[in-house]
Amino acid sequence: MGVSPLFCCSRPGQKSRTYCLLPLEKTRAMIKDVVRAEGMELVDLELKGASHQRILRIFIDRPNGITHNDCVRISEQVGPLLEVEEAISGHYTLEVSSPGLTRKLKTPEDFRRFRGRLVKVLTTEEVQGSSSFRGTLLGMEGEIISLDLKHSKSVAFPLKIVAKAQLDLDL
Repeated sequence: MGVSPLFCCSRPGQKSRTYCLLPLEKTRAMIKDVVRAEGMELVDLELKGASHQRILRIFIDRPNGITHNDCVRISEQVGPLLEVEEAISGHYTLEVSSPGLTRKLKTPEDFRRFRGRLVKVLTTEEVQGSSSFRGTLLGMEGEIISLDLKHSKSVAFPLKIVAKAQLDLDL
């Protein structure tokens, strides 16, 4: 579907634990603090897999992009923090990477920041007879997102009906 993340750094599985996972929002807040202190943005956080094969994926970015060393630095700081805070039970692999060229758009700030870029958006409700759009992001005013579609058409819809949105590539 999309382009894979540009960088990926992994840590081997962690020792087994018998206690519960911290609430994901608390874990997200801890990671966000580390990432922000390094001058980067926490774009997304995913915890996937079964108890013995979990993967914690952290996606980071900054306006001029990130490097492999940025991923390593965040991994080296977040890994021990997760251990000390006992954030994740069982074995897991920590991956830190860029969000890739087709990064997800989730927040109002994302829709403002990437104005003028080509995007794909799926909505939970039909708008002008469709729920799938590809066009140039005109921006966001209030809670309304506007796209410029081909052939001088445009469409606007509220953020609350966006099921999925991401940057797209014009190949």
